[in-house]
Amino acid sequence: MNSETVGVRGVLGMLGVLMVLGVTSIPARTQQQTPLQRLEASILRTTRSVNATWGIYVKSLDTGEQIAIDADRQMETMSTIKIPLMIEVFEQIKAGRFTLSDKYTFAEKDSEPGTGTIQRLDYGAVMTVKDLITMMIIVSDNTATEVLYRMVGGIEPVNARMQALGLKATRAMNVPSTWFPALRAAPTTEQFYRDGKFPFGYSTPREMGTLLERMERGTLVDKPSSDLMLRIMRGQLYRTRIPRYVTGYTIPHKTGDFLPYVGDDVGILEAPGKTIILTVFTGNHFGSGEMLENAIGLVAKDVADYFSYR
Repeated sequence: MNSETVGVRGVLGMLGVLMVLGVTSIPARTQQQTPLQRLEASILRTTRSVNATWGIYVKSLDTGEQIAIDADRQMETMSTIKIPLMIEVFEQIKAGRFTLSDKYTFAEKDSEPGTGTIQRLDYGAVMTVKDLITMMIIVSDNTATEVLYRMVGGIEPVNARMQALGLKATRAMNVPSTWFPALRAAPTTEQFYRDGKFPFGYSTPREMGTLLERMERGTLVDKPSSDLMLRIMRGQLYRTRIPRYVTGYTIPHKTGDFLPYVGDDVGILEAPGKTIILTVFTGNHFGSGEMLENAIGLVAKDVADYFSYR
């Protein structure tokens, strides 16, 4: 009897022992993955291709399927915190403090740098509260953000509203008029980010997803307000992340930027019979901002394709 025969008999004998013991299943690592598990594995492969801290939350409002990858990690929101501010604006409109049609006149003291277009208008330009909300969301206008924070009474009413909604990790931290001077005073933008002393806001992928789910279901503020917020978000002009490779869906969403360190995008994939929440937060990224945005786009494509063809 040669060694090969002994080896074969040994393997067969071990299989027999396992069968006697009732151990007939294949180890978990070799079991066939479900389609949802394959989707999550594909998302993880993409995130590992870019050296960053990731937080991702996916939820189908139709099937209830979910993927949560560090979805409860509190992370820097950058301009995605403008969604909670928008919600507080609509709550105060509902309470009668002001209206969507109230007028604002652009003043030099309100002008803020960074994203947005109001800063490039002539002083004295007149716009409505609805205009300010729209500009804050679709081009992330920092001047509109500054004015709306002032209208609602600062960051504390926004944070109180999030607490009342049960969102303990979502907090506005700084308004543009404090954030930008702090950035200018820093020795470098990277040092400013690494120090972490002036976050624009904090949230988690799951909590931001919860806000979007309530908005989609029409229960955030009220049905007309939820519908209008979604309509505004569908006009988003920055499309280099979630919408990058996605076709066949309408995508109300909001980005948050401090590239290359932070690149966020939170939104909803909408198609007939399909509504999927997708929130992606990233941080601690010191490489190519383009590669980070591309990776977010690939994550969104995987999610969109899964729910299109599942």
